Amino acid sequence: MALRTKLTELFGIAHPVVLAPMGAATGGKLAAAVARAGGLGLIGAGYGDADWLAREFDLAGDARVGVGFITWSLAGKPRLLDLALARSPVAVMLSFGDPTPFAAAIKGAGAKLICQVQSVAQAREAAQAGADLIVAQGSEAGGHGASRGTLALVPAVVDAVAPIPVAAAGGIADGRGLAAALMLGAAGALMGTLFYATEECLASPAAKRRLVHAGGDDTLRTTVFDIARGYDWPAPYTGRAIGNDFTRRWHGREGELARVASAERERYAKAAAAGDVETAVVFAGEGIDLIHEIVPAEQVVTRLVAEAEACLAGVAAVRAP
Repeated sequence: MALRTKLTELFGIAHPVVLAPMGAATGGKLAAAVARAGGLGLIGAGYGDADWLAREFDLAGDARVGVGFITWSLAGKPRLLDLALARSPVAVMLSFGDPTPFAAAIKGAGAKLICQVQSVAQAREAAQAGADLIVAQGSEAGGHGASRGTLALVPAVVDAVAPIPVAAAGGIADGRGLAAALMLGAAGALMGTLFYATEECLASPAAKRRLVHAGGDDTLRTTVFDIARGYDWPAPYTGRAIGNDFTRRWHGREGELARVASAERERYAKAAAAGDVETAVVFAGEGIDLIHEIVPAEQVVTRLVAEAEACLAGVAAVRAP
């Protein structure tokens, strides 16, 4: 059974699998590996470092990859988008902000516009802005997100923006999740945490080991890491991460942390540079219960698709007379 959907048709890819552009973790090698395995690979530009972005595009080689930005971080940095578009990305994904100011440039350069949203209202705004693909992200996702759950949000967004294809995101970490996304009406799934535990991911070995050995119950949504890193994220966004000594000390005491932020920021930066995962953030979604090893990205894509095909074949068998 081949998983052919509007998403695979839109990007000319074999599988409805999209790599989430995780800032500083999803580099060119990982994006290229996913692309060569038949999915859509997106480089994670994060808060915007032109030198880093140019290097990662170089590392992607001739693979057909795209790039993702935190939308509000592009304000005042038009060179970053220009740099990306000069590399002829197959797609540009914008998350956490109004895509309208950038949509014309992206589409005019021949790239597809992907907009990640966390509500039905945002989905309608993305559709108005000209999104070619809309990612409905549930709160189970690792990293930054809002409050709605994937299971209810995805079909609501599918109905609200039809016929624009939708990809599901948030807590999807195996082929069962991909199959479920398709059953909800999505045209595919965007996944980050699952690809964090790959050989090509730029995360530190300590962070990957922490993710593999933790469970979904160990994660929480918090703002303490943003305060410590000096990022002023707008409401209602928080980041889902694996709890550690830093969250146990500061989560629920955000006001106090903000008052001593300058001192804590220096301590946090040193710990992060040293790979101390009891202090530094390891963003991860609730699906980490399903991740048990660090493997090549191609193996992840192959397994995802095989599991999803088996699930869907089983559903068809149950429904057969």
